[in-house]
Amino acid sequence: MVTPFYFFLGAATWPLIHGPYRYSVQGQENLPTDTGYVLCANHNSNFDPWPLGLALWPKQQLRFMAKSELFNPLLKSAMKATGAFPVRRGEGDIDAMKTAMRLAKSGEIIAMFPEGTRPGKGLRKKFDARPHTGAARIALGAGVPLVPAALQGTAGLSRFAQLKVSYGKPINIDDLADMSHRDAAQIATDRLMEAIWKLHAEL
Repeated sequence: MVTPFYFFLGAATWPLIHGPYRYSVQGQENLPTDTGYVLCANHNSNFDPWPLGLALWPKQQLRFMAKSELFNPLLKSAMKATGAFPVRRGEGDIDAMKTAMRLAKSGEIIAMFPEGTRPGKGLRKKFDARPHTGAARIALGAGVPLVPAALQGTAGLSRFAQLKVSYGKPINIDDLADMSHRDAAQIATDRLMEAIWKLHAEL
């Protein structure tokens, strides 16, 4: 379901993103159409959800976790209207994970950025620490597809860099059903990140 505010934001930014930012999208045929899913991409800037989700507008909107501090009396309504739900970052928020699973099961699209924090200089092919497994745990727990995507250009918005998005085919996680949840989530995350970097290399 698309909220009125989300619809307004999409309509208001459509000319901008297709004009100065020369928005380019590929791989939309890879996105599931009959179920909710977890959509994951590399993380370049706080604006990453904007181009990641605009290709799905106006029929669908992304749901994503945002730090709980933003859900204050002034911003709470706006945050919910844009599709966000709160997470207590750094605390392994079980409630946020349960919310994400419930939304995915109900047909919603959960946007996640496994890197967690933005890289300091460009895109990294190797990580100082492993990407977070939360996206894979949500997909496995909800029984929904885990879909990779790649973004380019969001770190250069002030320079009007071209915004590019590529959606990949869902990651195969069917063979992980008999593993422990921890091992399954790690293997799924490794497969996910490999697919994300491959998509980015092709942008």
